[in-house]
Amino acid sequence: MTDHSKQEDQAHASERRARGEFVRGVSGFRHAIGDPEFPAEPGRYHLFVALNCPWCHRVTLARNVLGLQDSISMDVAFPNRTTEDDPEGPNNWQFAPELVASATGATLPECTLETATGQGFRLVREIYRAEGSEERSVPILYDKIAGRIVNNESAEIIRMLNGNAALLGSYCNEANRPNLYPDDPAIRAEIDELNVQIYVAINNGAYKAGFSSDQNVYATSFGTYFKTLAQLEDRLASDGRPFLTGERFTEVDLRLFPTLYRHDPVYYVRMKLNGAKILDYPHLWRWLCRVHDLPGVANSSSLDHCRQGYFGRSWNGVIPAGPFVPMAYPGAYGHPELTVQRVTPPLIPKTNV
Repeated sequence: MTDHSKQEDQAHASERRARGEFVRGVSGFRHAIGDPEFPAEPGRYHLFVALNCPWCHRVTLARNVLGLQDSISMDVAFPNRTTEDDPEGPNNWQFAPELVASATGATLPECTLETATGQGFRLVREIYRAEGSEERSVPILYDKIAGRIVNNESAEIIRMLNGNAALLGSYCNEANRPNLYPDDPAIRAEIDELNVQIYVAINNGAYKAGFSSDQNVYATSFGTYFKTLAQLEDRLASDGRPFLTGERFTEVDLRLFPTLYRHDPVYYVRMKLNGAKILDYPHLWRWLCRVHDLPGVANSSSLDHCRQGYFGRSWNGVIPAGPFVPMAYPGAYGHPELTVQRVTPPLIPKTNV
């Protein structure tokens, strides 16, 4: 059975893509820290990420909130992939800190060379090729001692980082380190259920809306996305809880955050999700600001990378300058009071398709 909180059902994928539906592929490396060949040790592991990618954002969030920045090293790809004029062809993530981002008119200081393999690879694809794979996705969890890819499924990476945080060298003591997947079976069941709902409707749903070329697929994804936002707004409003499962920040908050972080400044336009902004949902907006204020969260991604990565792949490559009302992003995330006060969340109009 497919775990829809981790990956999309691949049934009839080719036919669905041919009809214009966006169908996400499956990650091929599924080892775990704690397996005999991959012991949990400080300084052994490395992440390859792109800061515009929401799946990578999950992993950088986990690394930061769990206090693993000093013990798990990281390389950051440029937010735009290669084009047709590259010797290796288009659509390859590249380590190119020298490239100038059109969004800023300068290089992006977070971008790095590839430093973990000892080969100085230019492309993420080359890391996979060294293991006989033709995959080319990020994130990648890499074992620097074994010289092997451990895992490239973000949902599994964040859970193994959480479960092994102390052994991996977290600088946070247990009292100050969140447990993203608490031992309580009832809370785990709640997290698992919410993970599925949020992955299908929000995380992957944004891509279904934005990257599918079929109007009916778009309309369905659009409606489901905003219906689920309204449900999450109601969940937070029902008892004033600070996080989705109650008083504690958990894995489900971490997995929702990358999409909502991108919604107002990027997805509203790029993914055609212009039904409402997160600012229009008071409890979700305050939740978003609350999570953004947690230690390590604000520097786990970059809206410069997001704008460059998403709009740089649009038909003309021009990066929108806004929004700047009521405040420019990401500065707005420091102001929970900016939200529009509504009695009920925005209604989603019925479509004709």
